[in-house]
Amino acid sequence: MKSIQALAEDIHPGTFVHIIAIDEDPSQDQMATFKGNVSDQVSKVCEELAKHPILSTAPAIDAIGISQGGQFLRGYVERCNWPQVRSLVTFGSQHNGIIDFRSCGATDWLCKGAMALMRFGTWSKLVQSSLVPAQYYRNPATEADYNKYLENSNFLADINNEREFKNEKYKANLSKLTNFVMWMFEDDDLVIPKESSWFEEVNGTEVIPLRARELYHEDWLGLRELDRNGGLRFRSAPGKHLENLYELLNETVTNYCGPWKRTFESDMEDSWDRLELI
Repeated sequence: MKSIQALAEDIHPGTFVHIIAIDEDPSQDQMATFKGNVSDQVSKVCEELAKHPILSTAPAIDAIGISQGGQFLRGYVERCNWPQVRSLVTFGSQHNGIIDFRSCGATDWLCKGAMALMRFGTWSKLVQSSLVPAQYYRNPATEADYNKYLENSNFLADINNEREFKNEKYKANLSKLTNFVMWMFEDDDLVIPKESSWFEEVNGTEVIPLRARELYHEDWLGLRELDRNGGLRFRSAPGKHLENLYELLNETVTNYCGPWKRTFESDMEDSWDRLELI
């Protein structure tokens, strides 16, 4: 994280960079990436940024989320968004959830125990309130599986606005973004499926693009509106999960972060692109 801070300051001199931490103790902060209630963690970040002496006075901020941090920052934008985010950039994030949990080392018994608990007790209140990956697990293989997700998901079903009640605040806040940049890694074998990084739905061997999904057409999250404005940006990179991240960060910070009054080119090539989205 310190290298990202140095990179931003080098590309845009004078940039103030704040690194989000759930706990001041580095070991506990690392533990919080796996153990904890994600909604509580997002609320803590909301409170921290809202009272930050510098960030709270800024006209807007740019936010970069790496892996699961991407959907957590999106949760911040939807639920709080003060200070308001201008550019949200996510790398290898699980916006549409995961259908499987990561594998563990042969002798990593702690990991194996936690994975077993998540696999066999995914929708229990204990798991949904304490094990982070379970809170963005989503496998709609059958209608019954999807209904269990809607009924029990502690985090993802809510911030994806998938339940019958649609939170208009989420849509309003996310559509205020100037840029929402989503990086997917082409050979990602940690995020399953990798297409989740682009909000795509994978049903067996069929991949349903975001723009073909009900979530987009009914605009549950404001992504369609953001797309019409040229701010929804799909990016892909060769390699596995977070491979060559520093080079991608260099490009990203250069193109989507920086001074408040800078302008951005739309991802829409011409008026025909816009007409296709109407």
